[in-house]
Amino acid sequence: MVRLDKYLAQMSMGTRSEVKKFIKSGRVFVNGAPASGPEQKVTEEDNVELDGEKVSYEKYVYYMLNKPQGVVSATKDNTCRTVLSLITDSSKKDIFPVGRLDKDTEGLLLITNDGALSHELLAPGKHVWKTYFVRVMGTLGDNEVECLEKGVDIGEDKLTRPAKVRCLDKKELDMVPEDPGYPGEDESCLELSICEGKFHQVKRMLAAVGHPVLYLKRLSMGGIVLDPGLAPGEYRRLTQEEIAALKCRSKDIAGKCE
Repeated sequence: MVRLDKYLAQMSMGTRSEVKKFIKSGRVFVNGAPASGPEQKVTEEDNVELDGEKVSYEKYVYYMLNKPQGVVSATKDNTCRTVLSLITDSSKKDIFPVGRLDKDTEGLLLITNDGALSHELLAPGKHVWKTYFVRVMGTLGDNEVECLEKGVDIGEDKLTRPAKVRCLDKKELDMVPEDPGYPGEDESCLELSICEGKFHQVKRMLAAVGHPVLYLKRLSMGGIVLDPGLAPGEYRRLTQEEIAALKCRSKDIAGKCE
């Protein structure tokens, strides 16, 4: 059981202070009767209505986080702040990050409690595409781009799977020189799309062709694109359309390597 105001806030009906006002003004009903107060206890089986509309219980939650540098992609850590500490509007105790981004890497990270979807997105055989913005030392030549696109040796049994590379001109960058992704002298930027998730893979791939990574940000995963309105550390719930697309893409051959 959970307090009614907490339940409504969890279901994104408003902040705790906002839903308390809804309850006190008589806009909330529980099992056909006006709610007795914010502290009234309810369960997922109760029929809760706000302004005549049923508030359905959510078994699974899905968040898009713009992960900042300095936090770790873990549920617990003894020394560093974790990405879960940034999700403040969920009472779900079983949420977790879908995969991981390095501590110094920014960008799109999905947070959920849907284990089945996470498996579909992360299983090696699914080959879900992920796209990164990368700032590197030097400028990639045609041979280096071709090497990345065909597969590169990063010290494992097999070459990496074919990647997609798009070198970016400074004129294309929607940023100012103060932005961490803006390339300095003898630096350049690219978009790199991969369909694997090996340890430090992007950094190892670029190092293998002689261009150490200076800045890394994930832009998309499985067709879900990072919301440009989210500053580092900010998050929002996925829309129903995004959730449906993510579930479809995780099972669709179109999301796999060609």
